[in-house]
Amino acid sequence: MPFTLDTGATAWLLTSAALVLLMTPALAFFYGGMVRARTVLNMMLMSFTAIAIGAIVWIVAGYSIAFGSDVIGVFGNPTEFFGLHGEDADSLLAGSGVPFLVAAGFQMTFAIISAALISGAIADRVRLSRWMVFVAVWILVCYAPLAHMVWGGGLLSGSADSIAAMMFGTTGSGDDLAAAVAPIDFAGGTVVHINAGMAGLVLALIVGPRLGFGKDPMKPHNLPIVMLGAALLWFGWFGFNAGSAGTADGTAGLAWVTTTVATASAMLGWALVERIRDGHVTSLGAASGIVAGLVAITPAAAAVSPLGAIALGLIAGAVCALAVGLKYRFGYDDSLDVVGVHLVGGLVGTVLIGFLSTESGLLYGFGIQQLVVQVVIAIAAVIFSGVVTTIIALIIKVTLGWRISAEDERAGIDITHHAESGYDLLGGFGSRIDRRPVEAAHAGAAPTAPTPVADDASESTTPTTAGDAR
Repeated sequence: MPFTLDTGATAWLLTSAALVLLMTPALAFFYGGMVRARTVLNMMLMSFTAIAIGAIVWIVAGYSIAFGSDVIGVFGNPTEFFGLHGEDADSLLAGSGVPFLVAAGFQMTFAIISAALISGAIADRVRLSRWMVFVAVWILVCYAPLAHMVWGGGLLSGSADSIAAMMFGTTGSGDDLAAAVAPIDFAGGTVVHINAGMAGLVLALIVGPRLGFGKDPMKPHNLPIVMLGAALLWFGWFGFNAGSAGTADGTAGLAWVTTTVATASAMLGWALVERIRDGHVTSLGAASGIVAGLVAITPAAAAVSPLGAIALGLIAGAVCALAVGLKYRFGYDDSLDVVGVHLVGGLVGTVLIGFLSTESGLLYGFGIQQLVVQVVIAIAAVIFSGVVTTIIALIIKVTLGWRISAEDERAGIDITHHAESGYDLLGGFGSRIDRRPVEAAHAGAAPTAPTPVADDASESTTPTTAGDAR
């Protein structure tokens, strides 16, 4: 039967898509300020190239793999919507009243930000071309299949009956228990944050640590830029969460409110940990607490009450503040705390739905079923992302190689690989850098990096990574 265009829902989704797309440049600011001055441009380029690569591969095959007809419960038919062929401006997504291309574009922005999040785990030491190859492959063989499994009709989406039958011996689509234990991931706790966080952990382990990790100071060079990035992420996240309602309705309103209060309470939770542990509250901690709250509320935005969101955010902020220090205990160089914020925050938000969901949570008297299902889908996302990302990362390491040379890393990747500097503090040489330092570095001579790009000002004994500064 024909579908009628819903102009209100279409306008809402277009606006939300624009907000979500803004999140990736916002992430460039957030991550860019957290690295040292000599690597800020490369860090920001990793986010911008994620947009360039992600947009293309999503249109070519990513959307079809995520939302095409199911194939063995793991991925969609990659040729069904290949290049979004056969779909014009008048094609509507079945049953939604929203143009097909608008829905595909909205989902594209999710794929882009998911890939960009990973870059913070491998800051300062990876060739941009290798990163771009990784983004293309990861979106197609890791992100899109997991999106299909959770949102597109695969093993973890809409399969409450089979999950209930497997765990509790119940059957039938009308079974009350089956309905109660439907997996909940409203806007991407598993698909986006657990997925990206686990991928970041894998890459940090396979690529290896930065030179001097754990010994040399590596302080964020521009905290005002970090704060600006956090503010823009918070703004864009309303498209992420409220936009996932699909239309401007009460569900979108609930998601907007829960996103706001969970983020606010997470900032306070992080600050509380800093005050007790370190004796002071930091701007970096406030910015990181904002992101932790946004991450944690993402899967739960439409499932919890405003009070539940406050509790969820407070827990997430405190737990993530503690988790960022794990990299020093276990020795992996997650440069900008992708694991501590996104993997841990995604796990906290996904699992707490089992307690705080107003329609099926344990604290609302509905039993343990929802909690068990949330744990299952969280574990499934960790395993799937870990295995697939490991395969991709090892293939790139063996065939192309991930890292820049030690000489280039010492001189700074901005100068040696991009012939630019993020800052011309003395006005003596402009933003474009003479190629002689690059050539000297590659020839084995000591590179003569321009001294006005004053990284030395940051090279103090003050703790320097996101975790250190906390």
